[in-house]
Amino acid sequence: MEKIMSKKKSKNKSNSNTIALNKKARHNYSLTDKFEGGMSLQGWEIKSIRSGKVNISDCYVHIKDQEAYLLGAEIMPLNAASSHVVCDPNRDRKLLLNRRELEKIIAAVERDGYSLIATAMYWKACWVKLEFYLGKGKKDHDKRSDIKDREWAVDKGRLMKNKNLDR
Repeated sequence: MEKIMSKKKSKNKSNSNTIALNKKARHNYSLTDKFEGGMSLQGWEIKSIRSGKVNISDCYVHIKDQEAYLLGAEIMPLNAASSHVVCDPNRDRKLLLNRRELEKIIAAVERDGYSLIATAMYWKACWVKLEFYLGKGKKDHDKRSDIKDREWAVDKGRLMKNKNLDR
């Protein structure tokens, strides 16, 4: 008898679980510590997130009364949403974090002057998660030096590639 071997499905799907990204965050801030938190959402928000109507480009995390809230995230309601539900696309959404993480974040924000910048929203199993970082704003000269470093890395790669082709 011949045994049929089936391939295992890979658990890591490449970027299929990403809902929204904040691409400007790394350009505008120097990011240090990464955190992940769940979000307290309403039913209409989940439906809108599934259809991709999310914008987190100008949002940030704010600490109020020893709790973390996501401010400025825009989740647009669907046209077919219920008429009896009041849909506020820019409402403050509570982040679900461990007490230790929250205390560490509060200490960094209050003592060291860090900001909390949201960088990505994604699915983890059936939960919506928010990835955010502690960060400080970059000055213009910092941004210019980062651009120079990035361009030099590209040029260096081209030079090395051409050098290897000549052999």
